[in-house]
Amino acid sequence: MKKLTLIFAALTLMVAPITVANAQAKVAHIEFQKLISEMPEVVSAQKVGDWAPYTSEMENTYKEFQTKAQTYAADAANQTEITNQARQKELETMQQNIQQYQQTVSQELQKKSVEMMRPLIDKAKASIDKISAELGFEFVLDSSTGGSVLTAKGKDLMAEVKKDLGF
Repeated sequence: MKKLTLIFAALTLMVAPITVANAQAKVAHIEFQKLISEMPEVVSAQKVGDWAPYTSEMENTYKEFQTKAQTYAADAANQTEITNQARQKELETMQQNIQQYQQTVSQELQKKSVEMMRPLIDKAKASIDKISAELGFEFVLDSSTGGSVLTAKGKDLMAEVKKDLGF
């Protein structure tokens, strides 16, 4: 029994410094998504995701499709079944091409947006690292909605990071 008590006391003494060291860790938080959305550079990056340059081409193609569809529908009674089937197939192909073009443009815009956002995210993370090091925080948690923070009672670094980023 004495040995068991002695082992328990030794384990307690070994664990106590670890618990004290963990209790002294400084933790801060920041709403990372909000920080990113408020960065001035994000506005210009979001403009890359604008459909405007592609809109006129899509509108012209769609108008051409509508015109053909109306012409074919009005003239269908005067055409043979084979001609009407060929026209229907042509319209289906045009519609598929329009949809494929829209998907391609959407994917391209998403890719450009990711390429534009990556340096901004890296810049924000570097600033968070810098500010947390300056203020002596060992951990910075993301307090964005859906983040892993249950409570955000620690220091919020938003003001310092915004100041460091120049906004």
